[in-house]
Amino acid sequence: MNRAIQTALCTIALAQFLKIPLAKRKTKKWDWSLFFETGGMPSSHSAGVASLATYVALKKGVHSIDFALAAIFGLIVMYDAQGVRHQTGELAIRVNELTEEIEKIKGAHDDGKLDRKEELLRERLGHQPIEVIGGAFLGIVTGGLSYVITRKRSL
Repeated sequence: MNRAIQTALCTIALAQFLKIPLAKRKTKKWDWSLFFETGGMPSSHSAGVASLATYVALKKGVHSIDFALAAIFGLIVMYDAQGVRHQTGELAIRVNELTEEIEKIKGAHDDGKLDRKEELLRERLGHQPIEVIGGAFLGIVTGGLSYVITRKRSL
């Protein structure tokens, strides 16, 4: 596997792992399932594409077609993670609230939460802008570190 792909995949895994201690700071609980969830800080989508673009820029130069492809691909992914996917998550929240209201109206005598979690839509799909920026920053750092490590090994 080439170094650019290794860098991006390792950065995605690192971003997913970092969600766990960052969430613990907020909730005071360890939630290891966050490693497999979408959404949250930092954006692994942004981190992966930013690390790829950074590594390619340093290896091939910012004037290369390779960098142009990585950068445009990265911008599209980050826009999608923050825009479309975030809006989908917001829509899922509204649909879940509506579903719970319908259950209340139908006469459910509980706390308003559905017992059947599989019927609720996933709400954590996209990212807030700060999560995308955090992921991009992480990606730039890891892409740069990967390039420096590779370069030192070849000297």
